[in-house]
Amino acid sequence: MKGSGSEGLRVAVVTGGGRGIGRGIVLELAAAGFSTVVNYRADAEAAAACRDQAESLGAPRALAIQADAADLDDGRRLVDEVLDAFGRIDVWVNNAGVAPESRLDLLDTTPQSWDRVTSTNLRGPFFLTQTVARRMIELVERGVVSNPQVVFITSISSNTASVQRGEYCAAKAGLSMVAQLFAVRLAEYGIQVHEIRPGLIETDMTRPVHDAYAARIASGLSPIRRWGTPADVGKAVVALVSGGFPFTTGQVLNVDGGLNLRRL
Repeated sequence: MKGSGSEGLRVAVVTGGGRGIGRGIVLELAAAGFSTVVNYRADAEAAAACRDQAESLGAPRALAIQADAADLDDGRRLVDEVLDAFGRIDVWVNNAGVAPESRLDLLDTTPQSWDRVTSTNLRGPFFLTQTVARRMIELVERGVVSNPQVVFITSISSNTASVQRGEYCAAKAGLSMVAQLFAVRLAEYGIQVHEIRPGLIETDMTRPVHDAYAARIASGLSPIRRWGTPADVGKAVVALVSGGFPFTTGQVLNVDGGLNLRRL
């Protein structure tokens, strides 16, 4: 591990960090003083723009690293490259995810769509976090970092049924349990694990349903009557990883404008 000149800097990695919610998280972490790693799968231009903006906001260092977070070998390479560059990982944010290519009724969901969505949204982050956890434990035991943290970005779809994208809901529900499992397993090492469940966030992923949901939001679908933004999610991540919750792990923070609230 090189890590030259990185001693004392807090390093945060965001998978799928070049666009959408991931970009919002990267920029808020940068503004909070974290060195940031923008992981991306395909859009190098967006990742580079995010990296540059992170530096302009105050990140001591910012890197863009290409890797498919759903691919086990690529995931291990990503972790190795971060450690080669910085010598440490303080925060790991599992954000990368995909929506179904087509919204299909539950009775028409295909095995191909199921495999694509669950591979990226569930299988990938499980095994990537396994790799990250092992390296974090080593860093803790060597005294390189203290209290590293893992954040899972799930969705209100973890517990809100949407029958036109069942594979997405199932994957996010599974990821919520993954967060619980790692919270229990890693607590003895002082590694906190958090889950953030965004609601209706205005991104490229929600653009196809924007008009339909905008009307529902305006009529009171959520108590806070506006779309969420990537920055809203980023601010929640910063709040959790900045040391203000030392006796908390495995909890869920809903960033959804109150959509989760039961109302009469």
